[in-house]
Amino acid sequence: MTDLRSWNAVWVCGLVLLAAAAFRSLPALKTGERALAASDVQSPNTIRVSTNLVMVPVSVTDRAGRAITNLRMEDFQVSEDGNSERISFMAEAGQSPLQLALLFDLSGSVNNRFEFEQQAATRFLQKVWKSGDAVTIISFSEEPHVRLRNSTSLAEALQDLLKLEPTESATAFYDSVVMSARLLRESAPPETRRSEIVLSDGEDNRSESTIVDALREVQRSDTIFYSINPGGSSIRLNEISLKGQQDLVSLANETGGTAFVSDHASDLDEIFARIATELRAQYLCSYYSSNPLLDGKFRHIVVSIPKRPDLRVRARQGYYAIQK
Repeated sequence: MTDLRSWNAVWVCGLVLLAAAAFRSLPALKTGERALAASDVQSPNTIRVSTNLVMVPVSVTDRAGRAITNLRMEDFQVSEDGNSERISFMAEAGQSPLQLALLFDLSGSVNNRFEFEQQAATRFLQKVWKSGDAVTIISFSEEPHVRLRNSTSLAEALQDLLKLEPTESATAFYDSVVMSARLLRESAPPETRRSEIVLSDGEDNRSESTIVDALREVQRSDTIFYSINPGGSSIRLNEISLKGQQDLVSLANETGGTAFVSDHASDLDEIFARIATELRAQYLCSYYSSNPLLDGKFRHIVVSIPKRPDLRVRARQGYYAIQK
C-alpha cells in the first residue's frame, strides 16, 4: 500500500511539471491583451445583433396617390447626416409585419362625430390587416388607457373598437402619444413596420408630457405617425385648435406620416383608405450606419429614388443614436 501511494505521488508531480512546462512555452500576452474569460465564450446559438442597424419604413406613391409596389433595393438611396449609406436589406412593399397602434380621443372636444370615426376605423382595420400583424388600441381623455396590447387577433381588435364610448372629460394627448410609442418600442420585434394612427384634434389640457416629449418618443420607437383631426374648418377658430393641429402636423412630418383634417363624417373612409394605401406601399429599408457612436444625438435621414423624381417618397427624417 505504501509503494502504491508513493507511485501515485510521483505520477501527480510529473503531471504538474509537464503542465508548468507547457504554460512556460506559451507566448506572453502583449500589452493591452487579456486572458480569455469564461464570459467571452459564446454558445454557437448566440446571435450578436449590431446596435447600429437602422430601419427606415418608406412609403412610395405616384402623383395621383397610387401605391408603387414594384421598386427594387437599388432604386433607393439613403443618406445619414449627408453621408451616403449602403442599404443592406429591403422588405418589399407591404410584406414586412405591421405593428399598429390606434389611439382614440374620447374627450369632450371630439365626441360629436365619434360613432362615424369608430365605424370608419373598423372598416380600415379590416382592409389593412394581414396575417402576422399586431394591433394596440389606446383610448384617452384625462389619461391614456391601454385597451388592447399587441394583439394578433383581428376579431379581438374589432370587438374592442365597438366597446369605445366618448366622454366629456379633459384631454391628455401628449401623454397618450408617449405611452403608445413606448409600447411599440418595447413590443415590436426587429424588422417590423411601426405605425401610429391617432383620431384627435391634438388639443391637450391635462398631460404632464409636452410636444417635445411626444416627438422624441415617436422618433425613438421608429414609428410613422398619422393623425385624423375631426375638427374640420373649426380648427381655425382659436389659437388652441390651431396649436393642436400644428402639433399633429409636426409629429407626422418628422416621422414620414400625414396629418389629415376631416371636414365631414363622409370623408373618413377616404382618409383611412389613403392611409391604408401608404401602408400597403411601405417598404422597409435597413442599413448599418457608418457612424458607430451611440451618443444619443439625432441623425438626419434622407431617402430618395434618384431615377424616379416623379414619385412621392415619405420616410422619417431621422432617429436618435441610442442603445436599442
